[in-house]
Amino acid sequence: MQRRAAAIYVAFFLVVGAASYSLIATAAAPTIGFENPEYELSQGDTFEIGGQQYTASTVETTVEESSGGGHGGGGGATISHSATFAWTNESALYTQTWDNGSTVTYEDDEWQVVIPNESDPASFTLRESINRTAILGDDPAADNATVTRDGGEFVVITENGTATLVPASEYFPDPAERQLSEDETIQFEGNETRIDVASDAVTLSWNAPRQNTVQAGNHANVSLSGQTYFTHFSTNTSVVLTQDFAGYRAQTNEIDSFNEQRNGLWGVTIVSGASVVFLIGLAFLPSRY
Repeated sequence: MQRRAAAIYVAFFLVVGAASYSLIATAAAPTIGFENPEYELSQGDTFEIGGQQYTASTVETTVEESSGGGHGGGGGATISHSATFAWTNESALYTQTWDNGSTVTYEDDEWQVVIPNESDPASFTLRESINRTAILGDDPAADNATVTRDGGEFVVITENGTATLVPASEYFPDPAERQLSEDETIQFEGNETRIDVASDAVTLSWNAPRQNTVQAGNHANVSLSGQTYFTHFSTNTSVVLTQDFAGYRAQTNEIDSFNEQRNGLWGVTIVSGASVVFLIGLAFLPSRY
């Protein structure tokens, strides 16, 4: 190949490669951003949606460093964003179930739940749980455990060296009982509580405040007061809530188009550089004639 022609082609590809690389170097990559979003929040900010008060309890960015590979390879960093939104439901429903025969705590005492053997009971009984172990332990004359004789349960009482068997039904006090029905409410854990009696269990229900939270990352959807918002971290310490989903899709399409064009320019730059090297090599090959 004549060196003069090679020089012309080399100059052409150098110009093309330089032009494409300059476009890559000077082009500004588009980014995600929203003008006049519904909310732009920092940690601790409060806002209202649908009459419900919310708090951005956490708005944070975490950077996790990763160790590099072998042979001197460098490490990298993973950046993650997280926001937590908190609100209080002032009248949330709470429930607790007492199974028939179970032992429950009510008014600082322990009771056994006794439901009558009926298909549709409207009431039930709380029967005091007698702590027999504690009673026996407090009586220096009694053994620490009951005994069984001829099918009966007895307490062994030793006085003046003589042991006497006392029927357990006579020794231990009769348990207190308290009857509760569905047509009344009770105070349970500081709340006005409703009662629902079934054949196998009692259900207690009451309304009280409950703290709720929901968490979202960057470029995710979050539902607040039945409305869906898109989250975008405008900085490492502030998050945007917006319903401009169409705007987000348009911006991501623009970013994808930019990346495709940049990759095409990189291809032109690389091919131009390779062509220059190839042409120079051909120009300096020795002639056979």
